[in-house]
Amino acid sequence: MARIAGIDIPKNKKIEFALPYIYGIGHGTSKKILDESGVDPSKRVNELSEEELLAIRNAISDNIPVEGELRGQNSRNIKRLMDIGSYRGLRHRRGLPTRGQNTKNNSRTRKGRKKTVAGKKKATV
Repeated sequence: MARIAGIDIPKNKKIEFALPYIYGIGHGTSKKILDESGVDPSKRVNELSEEELLAIRNAISDNIPVEGELRGQNSRNIKRLMDIGSYRGLRHRRGLPTRGQNTKNNSRTRKGRKKTVAGKKKATV
């Protein structure tokens, strides 16, 4: 297992597809990192030399916020929205979707399991 940015990346995958295991690196960013460090994207992780691993580590640490740093940055951004009392901050605080989705029937991921409310039948005429 190669260790990059505090994450053990799988050794039997091609480096191009192993780098996205790191939080904050997607497929496109992975390609940019490999171009910058001069590593062949079709090489497998266990075939990489120490120099190539070091070049990848340096390329990541110089340009891209990853893992703990990025998670902290995201949580600070959300906390700032909640502190200033913006609409998005209120939605975060209430645990509801923040980007305008319908919540009458959907958004169970954000709202959690259904809570049954007693006596919610319609009155008969």
